Amino acid sequence: MKKETKNLSWSKIIQLHLRSIADIHRLFPKLYPYMIVQRILDALKPYISIYISAQLINELAGLRRAEVLWFWVFLAISYAVVIALISNLLNYVKNNQTAFFGSRKNQGLLTAKLLSMDYADMDNQNTRDLYYQIMQNENWMNWGIQRTFQLFPNIVKDVTSIIGAIALTYSLFTIPVPDTAGRLTLLNHPLFVPALFLLMIGISALSGFCLSKAAAHTSDNTESAKFSNRLNSFYGKLGSQTKRAADIRLYKQQTISLHYFTHYNIWGLDSKLAKESAGAVGIYSAIADGISALFTGIVYVFSCLKAWTGAFGVGSITQYVGAVTALSGSLSSLVRLVGEMKVNAEYLEITYDFLDIPNSMYQGSLTTEKRSDRQYEVEFQDVSFQYSGTDRWALRHVNVKFQIGSRLAVVGENGSGKTTFIKLLCRLYDPQEGRILLNGIDIRKYNYRDYMNIFSVVFQDFQLLSQPLGANVAGCKAYDRERAKKALINAGFGERLASLPEGLDTQLYKDFSEDGVVISGGEAQKIAIARALYKDAPFIILDEPTAALDPIAEAEIYAQFNQISGDRTAIYISHRLSSCRFCDEILVFDKGEIVQKGSHETLVTLENGKYHELWHAQAQYYAEQ
Repeated sequence: MKKETKNLSWSKIIQLHLRSIADIHRLFPKLYPYMIVQRILDALKPYISIYISAQLINELAGLRRAEVLWFWVFLAISYAVVIALISNLLNYVKNNQTAFFGSRKNQGLLTAKLLSMDYADMDNQNTRDLYYQIMQNENWMNWGIQRTFQLFPNIVKDVTSIIGAIALTYSLFTIPVPDTAGRLTLLNHPLFVPALFLLMIGISALSGFCLSKAAAHTSDNTESAKFSNRLNSFYGKLGSQTKRAADIRLYKQQTISLHYFTHYNIWGLDSKLAKESAGAVGIYSAIADGISALFTGIVYVFSCLKAWTGAFGVGSITQYVGAVTALSGSLSSLVRLVGEMKVNAEYLEITYDFLDIPNSMYQGSLTTEKRSDRQYEVEFQDVSFQYSGTDRWALRHVNVKFQIGSRLAVVGENGSGKTTFIKLLCRLYDPQEGRILLNGIDIRKYNYRDYMNIFSVVFQDFQLLSQPLGANVAGCKAYDRERAKKALINAGFGERLASLPEGLDTQLYKDFSEDGVVISGGEAQKIAIARALYKDAPFIILDEPTAALDPIAEAEIYAQFNQISGDRTAIYISHRLSSCRFCDEILVFDKGEIVQKGSHETLVTLENGKYHELWHAQAQYYAEQ
C-alpha cells in the first residue's frame, strides 16, 4: 500500500525540524555540541590531507628543497596524530551520549506525554493509533525525531565540506592559462568558468535529487512496512510466549505464523520492496552514481588541461580533483538530505500531532479539605456521559448521593455502565451533562491531584509491577514498611508474606530477577487490595477485581474487605449479586441508567424489577451447577 504524501510548505518543514532539534538538545544538552564539532572535523579532515599532499607533490616535482619537504611531512604527521586524538575523544563522548538515545528519547518525550495527558485522551483510540504510528515509523526506517538526530549533524558536515571544497578549488577557476597556451586560452574566457561552475553545481544537484527520489520511493512502502513490522513483532515472538504455549500446541497455531511470514513479508526477495530496489530505487541510485562519475571526469579534464598549459603544478591537480570530487559528493549529499527532510517532515508532523494533544480537563484550584473524620459527601446530579467516537450514552441522567461511611454496591449486567460510573466518580473522565459534587462543590473546581487522592480503587484489570512486594503495595521505592506489612495482613496476604524468605523485599515475577516469585491470581488480588488499603483514602472501591473467581470466593473476599474498610465509604462493583448482599444500599444499572436502588431485602421482593430478575436468574444457575 502506497503512503499518502502531503505537500508541506518549506517553512513548515523547517519549523518541524527546528522543533525536533530543540527537543533533542533539551533532552541531551551535550550531544549536539560534540556531534557538530566531530562532523566539522570529519568534513575538513580530507581537505587538509589533500592540501598537504598537493604541496608535497609540487615540491617533489619542483625544487625539492629538503627543509620544505620536512616541514610538510612534519605537518602531515602532526595533523594525523592530533586529528586522531580529537576524533577518538569526541567519538567516545558521543557514543556514551547516544548509547541509549532511542529509549531515553522515547521516555523523555513519548512516555512523558502519555503519563501527563488526560486519562480520557490516553484512553482514546485515536491517541493510541498516533502513538503506534510513531513507534512503527521509527522501527521501519528511523523516520521522525530519530531521523532528525542524524540529519542535522550531517547537514552541518556537508555545508562545512562545501565551504572547505570551495576554499581549495577557488584558485582552479581564478588562475589563468598562460598566453602561450594557444587555443586553450579559451579557458580564460570570462563566461567559461561560471558556465563550468554552474554545470558542476547542476550535476551535483541532479545526483542528490536522484538519491532523494530513491529515498522517497522507499518511503512509499511505509504502510506495508509498518504492517509487516507489526506482524513480525507479534508472530515472530509467538513461540517464546509461555501463556500461549498450550494453545499453540493444541491448535497448531504456528501455521498462522508461517502464513504471514510467507505472504506478508515485505523483507523477502520476492517482496514489493525488493522489486522496487531492483527497479525505481535501483535506477535512481545508479543514475546518481553515474552522474557523480561524470562530474569527476569533467574535473579531471579541466584540471589536466590547465596543468598542461603550465597554469599550476602537477601536485595541484591532486588538490583540485580531490577537492572538487569531495565538493560534488557533499553537494549531492546535501540535496539528498534536503529531500529526506521533506519526507521526514510528514513523520514529524505525526509525532507532534501526538505531543501537542492538549490537556483540556480543567485542573481546578481549590484544595480538597483534609478531614480526619473522612466526612466527604459525593453527589451525582443528572450526570450523562458518552465515549468519544460513539453516539451511544454510556450513562444517562444518573442521580445519586453517597452516604458517608456506608457500603454501596453497584450491580448490573456487563456493559451496563458500572465501570464508567466509577471512572467519572474518580474524575478520570468529565461528564458531558450534569455535574458531580464533593461536599456541595463541583469536583472540577478542586485541584485535580488533591481530588484523586481521596480515592483508592482496585480495578478489574489491575496491574502489578515486576518490583519488590513492598514497592508494589506503596507505589514507590521509599515507603513505610510497617504500614505496608499491615495492609498486606489486612488484605489476607499475611500467611503468604510470612513464608517469603525476603518478606517485603521479595521480587515479584522473573522479568528482572531469576529469584523472582510468580504469584497466583488470587495472591495478586490480595496485593492489589493491600495497595488500596496502604493509600488509606476516604473512598475505597472494588471494581470487579475478582471477576475471574467463582461467586463463593468473590463473596468471601468482599465480606473480608468489608470488615477491614473501617470508617471509609466503600463501593463494591459486581455483576454477581450474591457478593453484595451485605451492603447498605445497592444501585442497579441497566443500559447506562440507575433503574433501581435500595437494600437487597427490598429489591429482591420487587418481582417486576431488574434486580429480582437478575437475582433469580443467577441463583438458579448456581443451584444447577
